Amino acid sequence: MRALVQRVSSASVRVGGEPVAAIGPGLLVLLGVTHDDDEARADRLADKLRALRVFPDGDGRMNEPLGDREVLCISQFTLYGDARKGNRPSYVDAAPPEHAEPLYERVCDRLGAARGRFGAHMEVALVNDGPVTLLLET
Repeated sequence: MRALVQRVSSASVRVGGEPVAAIGPGLLVLLGVTHDDDEARADRLADKLRALRVFPDGDGRMNEPLGDREVLCISQFTLYGDARKGNRPSYVDAAPPEHAEPLYERVCDRLGAARGRFGAHMEVALVNDGPVTLLLET
């Protein structure tokens, strides 16, 4: 599993021009699933996201975990795009939807995350806080 994680002041997602979900301060998680990912990896990633200390403490240092802040999780198979050869990315490392969707839902459920619509063309808006952006892999 791969997650591109952004600390945000706010984030939202629309599908077909209609609002689907929005959050205030917290994390925007773009989540990619590969073929050998399983429930244990999904749980490990969700727990890591919850414990990730990327929020400022009283001294302004990144030392606080998610706590009561919100999460917006978006499925993102393109995180497994491979563009090392040529100019058109290959997505053979991305898991097929029937494997990826239950794991995406599991991560979202474990985090109590707002979510996009799996497999849909989504418009994601965010206000980066920091900016703080990390790539996590399990």
